[in-house]
Amino acid sequence: MANSSMLGAGLGLKPQHYEEARDADDPGLWFEVHPENYLMEGGPRLAWLQAVGERHPLSLHGVSLSLAADTPPDPAQLARLARLAARVQPALVSEHLAWSTWNGHYHPDLLPFPRTQAALQRIASNISLVQDALGRRIAVENPAHYLRIEGHEWGETDFLAELTRRTGCGLLLDLNNVLVGAHNLGYDAQAYLDNFPTHAVMEIHLAGHRLDEAHAENSVAGRAEVTRNPLLIDSHDSPVAEPVWALYDRLIARTGPRPTLIERDDNIPPFAELLREARHAAARMSGLSKASHPTLKELVA
Repeated sequence: MANSSMLGAGLGLKPQHYEEARDADDPGLWFEVHPENYLMEGGPRLAWLQAVGERHPLSLHGVSLSLAADTPPDPAQLARLARLAARVQPALVSEHLAWSTWNGHYHPDLLPFPRTQAALQRIASNISLVQDALGRRIAVENPAHYLRIEGHEWGETDFLAELTRRTGCGLLLDLNNVLVGAHNLGYDAQAYLDNFPTHAVMEIHLAGHRLDEAHAENSVAGRAEVTRNPLLIDSHDSPVAEPVWALYDRLIARTGPRPTLIERDDNIPPFAELLREARHAAARMSGLSKASHPTLKELVA
C-alpha cells in the first residue's frame, strides 16, 4: 500500500478507470471498492486491484455481511473477505448498518430494521465477529431511509454511538444518506449531524441523489387525503449536490478533515471529471489545521 499514512479525498475504483487510477498522482488520493467484486483467488480483476493498491491506499466497502441479520455473517464469506484484506492490506474496511440475507438467501437491497435492544446486541455481536476475523477495526455506515418503520427503542445517532462503545468499531458517515433520510422521513439533517458521534468517524461518503416521482404519493397519517412528496433516492448517479456539500462543510468545521469518498455508481463520467470532484472535496478540507488531520494509524487503531 503506497503512502498510506494520511488519506485525503478518494474515489470509487471502476474497471474502466483502472489505468488512470493507477497512474494518478494527487496527494492523498485513495480508492474504494466493494470487496465482493474481488473475492476470487486470481485473475485480471484482482491483479488490477493489486496494481492500483501498490500506488494508492485502498478501502474495502462491503455490501454483503448483513450485520443486522438475525444470524451471524456467513463464515465462508467472512473468510474470503479476510483473505482479500490480508492480500491487499486496505487502509480502511467498512460495512452497512442493514441486513440483506434471510434463510441463506442474499437479497439485492440493504434493508432497514427496528432499532431495538435485541437488535443492538445482535449487531454488536456480528461486528465483533467481523473485527475478530479481520484482526482490525471496521467502520459501520449510517443508512439511507425511505419509509418509517415501527418499533424503534433507540434514536439512530444514539444507537450508532452505543455500537462504537460496545465494539470499538468506527463509523462511516454518509452525508447523502443523512440528507435523503431527512427529506423522506421529515427530520432535520443538521440536527442529526450535530448529534452524530463524530469522534468515531473514520470515513465520510459524498454522493448524488435524485427525485423519484413514481413513488411520490404518500398517505397522510390519520387522514384520507394524499400528499405529493417525492422521495429522494440515494442513486449515486450524479455529482454531489450543494446541500450535501453544505453538510460536509458543517461536519469538517467541527471534526477537522476525515478521509472523504466521492461515490459514483451509475452514469459514470470520465475519470478526469470524478477526479475534479475529489479535488473539490480536498480543497474544502484544505483550510483546516493540518494538525487536526488524523493519521491512518489513529483512524484504524
